[in-house]
Amino acid sequence: MKILLAGGGTAGHINPAIAIAGYFKQKHKDVEILFAGTPNGMEVELVKKAGFKITPIKVSGFRRSLSAENIAHNLKSLYYLFTSNSVAKKIVKDFNPDLVIGTGGYVSGPIVLAASKLGYKTAIHEQNAFPGVTNKLLAKRVDRVFLAVAEAEKLLDCKNKPIVVGNPIRQSVIFKTKESAKKELGLDDKMCILSFGGSLGADIINKMASDLIEWNKDGKVNHIHGYGRLGKELFPRLMAEKNIDLSKMPFENVREYIDNMDTCLAAADLVICRSGAMTLSELQATGKPSILVPSPYVAENHQYHNAMVLVNNNAAKLIEEKTYDKDVFINMLNEFYNDRDKLKAYSKNASKLAILDTAERIYNELMTILDEK
Repeated sequence: MKILLAGGGTAGHINPAIAIAGYFKQKHKDVEILFAGTPNGMEVELVKKAGFKITPIKVSGFRRSLSAENIAHNLKSLYYLFTSNSVAKKIVKDFNPDLVIGTGGYVSGPIVLAASKLGYKTAIHEQNAFPGVTNKLLAKRVDRVFLAVAEAEKLLDCKNKPIVVGNPIRQSVIFKTKESAKKELGLDDKMCILSFGGSLGADIINKMASDLIEWNKDGKVNHIHGYGRLGKELFPRLMAEKNIDLSKMPFENVREYIDNMDTCLAAADLVICRSGAMTLSELQATGKPSILVPSPYVAENHQYHNAMVLVNNNAAKLIEEKTYDKDVFINMLNEFYNDRDKLKAYSKNASKLAILDTAERIYNELMTILDEK
């Protein structure tokens, strides 16, 4: 059996593809798996680290704002657009796969489209509540469309009825217990709050974390915060402006990067973060109440739509970056801190949204495609 996967640009597109590949490898030791990705994208490192082969195809999106740099970028993108079709066809024909699976990002477009035109069995997986442009186009052609959440279906015109399967979750996230995590981190039984803005960081979440630390001067809670690479200058400045000395606050665990997210997530009672698709799936899998701050800088404002799935199910509160108000945020913190029954209710509601067997569901459905050949 041969499987060709295409997805890139962000970890949110790449990790689902790797999870699907890993499950196929688990089920079929002799399966041949090949990834297609951009030669300079993060998919190269992630795919190789996972132990799979990757072949390059140059594809990039267009930038809307006009500048000399962006015009040059768009000219390259236009060139790649014209050349990617022939490159994609060659990749598909040379590998001759039984299945071709796209998990989003510009790179999946030409690969899945070429495979469909050549008569190969195809499928896509959409991680967000608001589908990306590439998957919107491909949904009309592929044999199977897999969705993380049902809300995405109304925004797609699919050849076949889409199937809700969730997003693949890391096993370490699913099986880590709160008790073992707190012991590992050296935490007591106080409420634990986790805040982060991703590996790069987010100014608004760093601002919120500084307000949280000010609220937590007397150590009401244990707090873990990752300020990210872009917060290395901002966060110390925020602390100085508030005259806060973190060295005298042992209940505050502040660092640039959280490299043990599975442990910190398991220990947390409340999470403050962006609303990327994979992050929300992990919140659901671990049953974590959250205060979500969607990034307004992503395509189609899809993080807002992701967040609203949890908000509408009373599993999260929403704060929009453009209207951030410190008093409103502190009121939310007090509400969760003082009403533990509400915290538990939000936790249960988050758990109800979780799908923990995504890779298995996708695998089983893809095997039916092979039977149709």
